[in-house]
Amino acid sequence: MHTFRFSGRLSGDIWVSSISQLLYSFQDEEDMFMVVDLLLGGDLRYHLQQNVHFTEGAVKLYICELALALEYLQRYHIIHRDIKPDNILLDEHGHVHITDFNIATVVRGLEKASSMAGTKPYMAPEVFQVYMDGGPGYSYPVDWWSLGVTAYELLRGWTAELTSQLHWRLLERPYEIHSSMPVDEILSMFKAERVHYSSTWCKGMVALLKKLLTKDPESRLSSLSDLQSAPYLADMNWDAVFEKALMPGFVPNKGRLNCDPTFELEEMILESKPLHKKKKRLAKHRSKDSRKDSCPLNGHLQQCLETVRKEFIIFNREKLSDLLEWCSVHSSLVPGTNGADAPPLALRRPSAFWFQQSPSPTLSHIPSVGATCHCPLR
Repeated sequence: MHTFRFSGRLSGDIWVSSISQLLYSFQDEEDMFMVVDLLLGGDLRYHLQQNVHFTEGAVKLYICELALALEYLQRYHIIHRDIKPDNILLDEHGHVHITDFNIATVVRGLEKASSMAGTKPYMAPEVFQVYMDGGPGYSYPVDWWSLGVTAYELLRGWTAELTSQLHWRLLERPYEIHSSMPVDEILSMFKAERVHYSSTWCKGMVALLKKLLTKDPESRLSSLSDLQSAPYLADMNWDAVFEKALMPGFVPNKGRLNCDPTFELEEMILESKPLHKKKKRLAKHRSKDSRKDSCPLNGHLQQCLETVRKEFIIFNREKLSDLLEWCSVHSSLVPGTNGADAPPLALRRPSAFWFQQSPSPTLSHIPSVGATCHCPLR
């Protein structure tokens, strides 16, 4: 429940175009509901499985759009911790959006995270090191490592090679790490193996990937300014990237579902309380004298659910937009600002120029609950 509330709180606080937005949250007797952006392009994992070939130009734009999102998260002290193709959605025009903040964490000042969280093939070496020897912890560079792994995987695609033992193996990521692999083996792999970069990739892309996949987090490329200084991106129009004005190299087919329908049908088949039967079910429950009698729970679980219900706050981004509009018009009336010359307000959507130039703002806390799916309350 704590993770669920935390994920929604972050989703409500975040407002940048390369991150999937929480639009509304509400609840009824059974469920919490989160309404998020409708992104019809599917996730990058699905397209990899469909053997889509992502060109260097397409991946280059993805890196830039995702870098803006990571920089935005970093300004608000957020480490996503699970950047991977599965959590990167495409809109109908082919632009990328980060989603799924279920294991994100907040660090402030010199604080570092220490728990082992993420998806093993995309986790940075320092995350495993902390788990093994309780090192100093890790911070924002872990997301940039994951960005490097993701970019490498998109460029490589799902190709295969024949090993010396005459077995075929997939060449997807820079290191052959699997979810079941022990941590000590993973650390040994980082020490012993070198990343192979395809000879067909341009030198600029290879140099950029090497900086993202630097094992030492202190030397790793891990900020927007670092990325912008890369020679490979010298010709990038960052204002156009921010405004999503550049044409992506891959545009999803609008005539296709762009996802596996099996997952969409799973709820109707497996859920004990499917949403499509909710109206009839709730009418039956309301007709009973006591709601608790119809759904007996142990004391601790009932207390947890009541706490969630009480802490749940309805979120409506349309009302937030109205507030943003008001702040934009009346900025001179807000303490600490100076009319048009003032930095963006806590709730003002940042411009591309401010995004790259101004100091970190203070974001007003907007409590909300959200996620990309509904959560049963009982």
